[in-house]
Amino acid sequence: MPLLTPSSAPLGLPPAHATLVCVALPGLAISTEQGQLTGQGLEGFYRSGRRTLSRCQVRVAGQEPLAVQARMVGADRARFMATLRVSADVGPDPDVVVERIRHADGTERITLLNTVPRPLRLLVEVALGTDLAELGAVASGRAGPELPASVHDSGLRWSCAGGHAAVTAQPPPTDALASAGLLRWRMELPPGGTRSVELRVRPDGAGPVRAVGRGAQTPLARATAAGDDPRVQPFLHTCVEDLQALLLRDPVNPADTYLAAGVPWRCGMAPADALAAARMTLPLGTRLATGTLRALARTQLPGPGTRSGMIPGPRRNAGPHLPPGCTGIEATLLFPALLAEARRWGLPEQETETLLPAAERCLRWLRTTVGDDPYVPDPHHGGPLLCETQAHAHRAAVLGADLLDAYGRPGGAGLRDWAQQLRAAFREDFWVEDRGGGRPAAARTRDGRALPHLGSGAAHLLDTGLLGSGAAAPGLLDKVRTEQLARLLGGPAMDSGWGLRSLGAKEPAYNPFGHRSGAVRVQDTAVAVAGLAAAGHEKEAGSLLRGVLAAAEEFGGRLPEMYAGQQRTAGSAPLPHPAACRPAATAAASGVLLLTALAGIRPDAPAGTVTLRPMRSAPLGEISLTGLRVAGAPFSVRVSRLGLAMVEEAADGLQLGL
Repeated sequence: MPLLTPSSAPLGLPPAHATLVCVALPGLAISTEQGQLTGQGLEGFYRSGRRTLSRCQVRVAGQEPLAVQARMVGADRARFMATLRVSADVGPDPDVVVERIRHADGTERITLLNTVPRPLRLLVEVALGTDLAELGAVASGRAGPELPASVHDSGLRWSCAGGHAAVTAQPPPTDALASAGLLRWRMELPPGGTRSVELRVRPDGAGPVRAVGRGAQTPLARATAAGDDPRVQPFLHTCVEDLQALLLRDPVNPADTYLAAGVPWRCGMAPADALAAARMTLPLGTRLATGTLRALARTQLPGPGTRSGMIPGPRRNAGPHLPPGCTGIEATLLFPALLAEARRWGLPEQETETLLPAAERCLRWLRTTVGDDPYVPDPHHGGPLLCETQAHAHRAAVLGADLLDAYGRPGGAGLRDWAQQLRAAFREDFWVEDRGGGRPAAARTRDGRALPHLGSGAAHLLDTGLLGSGAAAPGLLDKVRTEQLARLLGGPAMDSGWGLRSLGAKEPAYNPFGHRSGAVRVQDTAVAVAGLAAAGHEKEAGSLLRGVLAAAEEFGGRLPEMYAGQQRTAGSAPLPHPAACRPAATAAASGVLLLTALAGIRPDAPAGTVTLRPMRSAPLGEISLTGLRVAGAPFSVRVSRLGLAMVEEAADGLQLGL
């Protein structure tokens, strides 16, 4: 099982946080705020992980335009504005405005505007180049030199053993110089007039990017939010756009779609992340869950053997106090939980039954792995017993038993018995008493030694899952200890003001930039908010929610998967983590969970009911969520400033539960 460590950009390359990333997978466009693609670092257009164009530099009248603004105008496109002076007149005003609209699909439109009251005759040059390198080679500094170009059609073409790429221009250039990689136009601009050039970058013979999220068959509903807090509308819009941009088709069955883990470092399937993101986006419909479950069911390990039934996944760093954990264990435990909850949200019975055998194999792996032991080791037999893993296992057992019973399949009683055994043992073995009221241990070694450091993984103890009639599944902690955990998560050591730290600020080895040792992990924060709200600890939930929303505003609405956990102060801003993916599937999906947690939507589609448990404190004031999906139909809900929820649109026959 290969070790998956946090991605980091080597020295000399621009980190991801300093770039504008346009995404419409399998297409990417990565740029700095200057707008020019210089061929340095990560810059360029990419298709399916290969850099199709690394350099695209515009010069007008022999000058490079002065960059004045760069901004994302959608998940898949960015707008760059620049100006320049071409006249000899003395004065500060520019003569020409240059606008560049860059798309992830490999298209760039360059428009020149004449701002002076006389016609201008301009020589426009675009210098192009590429290395056709794989993204992994670019990230590790092994991209190699630019390839020689040849004139092709109305542009240039490059070739290497790994592939081909071409740039075509409309209108065709006046001159095309292969030796210099240069296209030229001689343009005349009347006063106030504009002229445009459109460049299209494609792998040789390939058409435009057909992004899954841009089609009519996208699996995610385009939900919207509105309310007293003006940030909720752009926040949800950006989250949904990022999710659409990260969608991929399964190569085995293109009808099945799932989310790539994140850009630019993890543009493919990461099983645990894909399942977690699909679960958090169930309010946008169940089709993403279906595609994700189908794709991963095809990867399930066959028997016999101790790993039979597992969803394979790489190991990942678990922080300074623990050895690497196994994402395959997390994915295997998430699979039946996602299927069970997707059914509650409206996954059709026929599709549920089709996926049930794969869920049964996951649950069989769980029972085989633990045997007579109450705990699941992670990453392997003899490894430590992680608090977070026990939470995943308990939820899988309880929701899995409910799922098996619903279809008359055997095994539910045994899973419930084991879950009860786990609860009793966990409350004895995983609670560390101290003068502050105690805390859950982050892990126990196989010799029984507790590791008492407090991290965001403890938030998963609050995520118990959804059963029928809007009831939350039982958890590993009793009510008193849940209250204590809520106090700890809401305290200054864990709540940074921007979200939940992955390790408490008072713990040994705390590092505000450590991805498991102090940085804010958006997914864990969203899990904490939803769990705290469900358990009635709204003060702590509201504080974390407002912190993440404030961070999202600072990041332009597009949350990275993590950022520094430094304490928020007046006038401060969250510091980006240079190795974080942005956009990331779990971060974008967390936005959906955070806002829907305000309404406390608990559907039971098989029973034809939906129960609402809104946050009575209404931490963001009044909020309306429209365009969600429950029981296969549009669902809209409004929560008033008094914390009262009202269903405004729902499927015919769906009853409001109590």
